[in-house]
Amino acid sequence: MTFFKFIRYKNLLLIASTQILIHYGFLKALKLPTALSHFNFALLLIATILIAAAGYVINDINDVVSDRINKSTKTYIPSPFSEGSAFNIYLVLNIAGVGLGFLMCYSMNLINFATIFVLISALLYVYANFLKRVILIGNLVVSIAVASSIFIVIIFDMLPVLNQFKQDLITPMSILRDYGIFALMLNFLREIIKDIEDANGDYADGIQSLPIVLGLERTAKLSGYIAVVYIFTILGYIYIYLQANVWTSIYLVAAVVVPLVFFCIKARYAEKKTHYAFLSKVLKIIMLLGILSLGILTLTLKF
Repeated sequence: MTFFKFIRYKNLLLIASTQILIHYGFLKALKLPTALSHFNFALLLIATILIAAAGYVINDINDVVSDRINKSTKTYIPSPFSEGSAFNIYLVLNIAGVGLGFLMCYSMNLINFATIFVLISALLYVYANFLKRVILIGNLVVSIAVASSIFIVIIFDMLPVLNQFKQDLITPMSILRDYGIFALMLNFLREIIKDIEDANGDYADGIQSLPIVLGLERTAKLSGYIAVVYIFTILGYIYIYLQANVWTSIYLVAAVVVPLVFFCIKARYAEKKTHYAFLSKVLKIIMLLGILSLGILTLTLKF
């Protein structure tokens, strides 16, 4: 069980569930044309999970100093995994993930697309080693990596058949694109909150994060202001694109907008590490509820 915690199995399950929901719970449920067979989708799913797991491992390897301060009771390096063994695990997961990605692309005759898996893997490595030390850039990069788990399904499941079925796929593709942007936005906000949680260790490790530059409470308040922008953005999106879809609109307001309002209030008065940890959990729940709205949308379109 320690190994699964090391590779953040809960986060990996969320990634897997999202991709399964998109492929089977949205595209297949609406009987839309797709490029991925069951076998190739399984390859894509496993490749994504392995590369993401490798990203968590390399991040832990580079966070040894800060984690000793921030998570003294929840560290995995140097015990139970030495830095050397952790790096070997990273290599195995990474090579296996990229290799499965290449196999999938080869079986679909899309070998040029295989570079996508290399790029995502490289992005996670560069983030862990360099970019996370750059204020806000690291937050943005890891958020792009998270959103890529949605965009990669669009690339391999829809793009290859887009020319043939453009009329059928253009709207669903736009919907999934918007979900990817939504995931990026919320994860960016959550990364800011996580930086507040980790400020002491990051300071000791020489990382220039937003909380270290602005201060913890100011950054928490800023996150609340960002959430307000998100709220109006989502409400505007509902008004423009989902006004006729009553049930999806109601769900998004209840499951995303209202919790974001709650987040804003809590962020305004947050001043302890426990407060910031709670805010991070709230955002993670909002992300999950937001992705599940795709299932609600599917049901309303189907029935």
